[in-house]
Amino acid sequence: MSAAHAPSKRRRWIAAAFATAAFALFIALGVWQLYRLQWKLDLISRVDARVHAAAVDAPAHAQWPRVNRTDDEYRHIRIEGTFLPGHDTLVQATTDLGMGYWLLTPLRRDDGTIVIVNRGFVPTQWRAHPGAVPPAGAVEVSGLLRISEPGGAFLRHNDPDAQRWYSRDVDAIATKLQLADVAPYFIDANAKPSTSADGYPVAGITVVSFYNHHLGYALTWFGLALLVALGAWRAARNERIRT
Repeated sequence: MSAAHAPSKRRRWIAAAFATAAFALFIALGVWQLYRLQWKLDLISRVDARVHAAAVDAPAHAQWPRVNRTDDEYRHIRIEGTFLPGHDTLVQATTDLGMGYWLLTPLRRDDGTIVIVNRGFVPTQWRAHPGAVPPAGAVEVSGLLRISEPGGAFLRHNDPDAQRWYSRDVDAIATKLQLADVAPYFIDANAKPSTSADGYPVAGITVVSFYNHHLGYALTWFGLALLVALGAWRAARNERIRT
């Protein structure tokens, strides 16, 4: 083999190794996205079953350490207790009804523990003139179990001292209200007729949705693998023609 041909052959081997590695990587990423797709479809199916199931008792204090997003989020639950008037928290919300707030009120159960209840949506102008006083006496609330949302929203941190809330952070709200024995979850209350003159709060508008673009991602990775394979085949064919 001449000295001129040796570098050329090395370049071909390097190119072939790179193409093989890229092809294997893209195939692996595509297969991984197919696994993710199946996982997401299973999750959607499980959550849909929870949302439409009959309401069950909310997790009791002894069960709180085991409550988690994967197994419990969007479970349809019910709870009995008494609302604590004067302890409302307004959390910024964007809904199909427009900009406004979620109205959160703590509910104390007979055992002394507290669960935060999202009583529903109120518009922005409602903040200056709140009027939806929680029902007095013992009540039963049913709705969807939601996991606490710590910290705040994207680039917007909760500011408890200024009463600026961008997420439903149960721990932070409980601390601000000086409440103890508060559940690590809250409840999005089911829809029911409002008792206030203006019709607020509006409950039962929880949006249950999941991003599911895994099939598109898989097709993209497989498409890139195909392009690599076609490119390698074309390069090999041109090399044979030249020789």
